[in-house]
Amino acid sequence: MQPERGAVRYPRWTIAATMLASSLAFVDGSVTNVALPAMGADLKADPATLPWIISAYLLPLSALLLFGGAAGDRFGRRRMLIGGIVIFALASIGCALASGAAGLLASRALQGIGAAILMPNSLGILGSSFTGEARGRAVGTWASAGAIASAVGPPLGGWLVDAVGWRTIFYLNLPIAAAAILIAWFALEERRDGEGRLDWGGAILATVALGALTWALTAWSSRHAASPGIWGGLGAAIVLGGLFVAVERHRGDRAMMPLALFGSRPFVGLTLLTLLLYGALGGLIVLLPYLLIVGGHYSPVQAGFALLPFPIVIGTASRAMGRLSGRLGARWPLTVGPIVTGLGFALLLRADPTASYWTSILPGMAVIALGMAGAVAPLTTAVLSSVDDRHTGTASGFNSAVARTGGLIATALCGAVLSRTGGALVDAFHAAAIVAAILAVASGITAFLTLDR
Repeated sequence: MQPERGAVRYPRWTIAATMLASSLAFVDGSVTNVALPAMGADLKADPATLPWIISAYLLPLSALLLFGGAAGDRFGRRRMLIGGIVIFALASIGCALASGAAGLLASRALQGIGAAILMPNSLGILGSSFTGEARGRAVGTWASAGAIASAVGPPLGGWLVDAVGWRTIFYLNLPIAAAAILIAWFALEERRDGEGRLDWGGAILATVALGALTWALTAWSSRHAASPGIWGGLGAAIVLGGLFVAVERHRGDRAMMPLALFGSRPFVGLTLLTLLLYGALGGLIVLLPYLLIVGGHYSPVQAGFALLPFPIVIGTASRAMGRLSGRLGARWPLTVGPIVTGLGFALLLRADPTASYWTSILPGMAVIALGMAGAVAPLTTAVLSSVDDRHTGTASGFNSAVARTGGLIATALCGAVLSRTGGALVDAFHAAAIVAAILAVASGITAFLTLDR
């Protein structure tokens, strides 16, 4: 029986192109964490700079994700997908050739811009190329490829850092990018749905506001003290955030983030849940490899394999949890899942990088992964169900941007841990685990209070 399709001419090549494109962002988002100590040592970067190696990528990705999707609607998704891949590939070359921290950070920011363009358009191409059951299978295949890329990234990146050097993790992007561009150029058809002007004002204000907030939090966490400049950065972030809301309100449904979305109580609750839960998770993904490498003298490849249970458990259990939430509704899975995740963070209070991985690290990781598996699929479904049909695409994109913003804020605060050594590093990690546990449990309580029965 032939799958139900839209007018797409090459369905398999369409899926292949979007999978390859999005895998660039998925791999890069996971592989850099295990290379962080090696990058810092080679570039002689101080502890205050290390969080920016992650944040410089997450900042434009968080701020411009919705804008990148709107640009694809306006100018054509195929064109924007290829453009995003080209930007990402050129930025990867810049990262690999960087001779200092400033050059690396600039190239990482350019990578984030490329990812913010290619990510929403890869998914948008699937949505417009397939219909009915075939669309569900295509999106499921795309998501599975992202999970596999995220799982393979840390061990592969760790091996490359060990065997050749950290710069090779960026050269790895080039053949993937070349294959994605080639397939997209010959196999994809140009599609566009939108007209009108893009929300340039909203995009600029969102980027600058998030940048000011990230700078202030990073400076505060690495210096362990607030200064007039830091308070000024926080004040600027608040003012710019207010201006962003005012601009979006003025633009109405033409805004990058239509404020009508927030008329839904479940959507507001899901947004807060996402920010808290992915903020807790983002901090762990950055800090745990660093703790193992610096505090436990793990090799980068060992630290990469230490993270492997997380995507394996999520990938294995998410489908079953999606079916369960279809029967129970999203409220209970999104309440219990984050609370279980919080218990996993609490188990990491036993984390000791010099002790056995199997008894001190793995139990917490496994419980966190199990809790997240209970939340990931129901969260996506709940977000789409919390708004009317004309806002489902924007709501999904906004929720993805909020998840990355949570990781961005957590990474900015990681300087308080990354600046420590020895026993102080372990103590700081335990303090971060407590904060993450509180955030995860709070996100579960938020779901219980705001979602419908």
